[in-house]
Amino acid sequence: MTRALIVVDVQNDFCEGGSLAVAGGADVAFRIGQLLHEWQEAEPNDRKYGYVVATRDHHIEPGDHFSDQPDFVHSWPRHCVAGTDGVGFHPNLDPQPFDAIFDKGEYAAAYSGFEGKSHDDGQALAAWLRDKGVTEVDVCGIATDYCVRATALDAHREGFGTTVLTELTAGVAPASTEQTLVELRAAGVALT
Repeated sequence: MTRALIVVDVQNDFCEGGSLAVAGGADVAFRIGQLLHEWQEAEPNDRKYGYVVATRDHHIEPGDHFSDQPDFVHSWPRHCVAGTDGVGFHPNLDPQPFDAIFDKGEYAAAYSGFEGKSHDDGQALAAWLRDKGVTEVDVCGIATDYCVRATALDAHREGFGTTVLTELTAGVAPASTEQTLVELRAAGVALT
């Protein structure tokens, strides 16, 4: 069994001070950064994860995903625009020992990391994980009730044993976050 960690959208625009900030985002970035540091420093045989990957919103022209009058359900203020500081990973993740980065949402809305393509070779996340022999994934990041939710559900649908590390996520709103956790449990996603 090989387990991978999927770090979802821990980007400047989703943390405090960003254009679409989620409360607690910078703290989650810090705690994930600590986990990544421990993973990187561990002896190879002691590492919980065989691989660590990241997803990121990487918008070029995503159509009606952006709006000057967003509904905050299907449309949002401009965020994570390619070539801006907002698309970058939050500095609390530094150093970034990612084995691969998967960009999503260039020309359309994309919530799940499984909609992304590898920054290096264009390979889809599910295929990349299978090629590495990954059977189990842990998911963390921002936001619990949007991109973490979509990524975890897709991981489960793709046949990976899936766990969401709830202490390493930040949600947009308490009600939608709680609803998401109920939905994830019902779908067969483990929560810790």
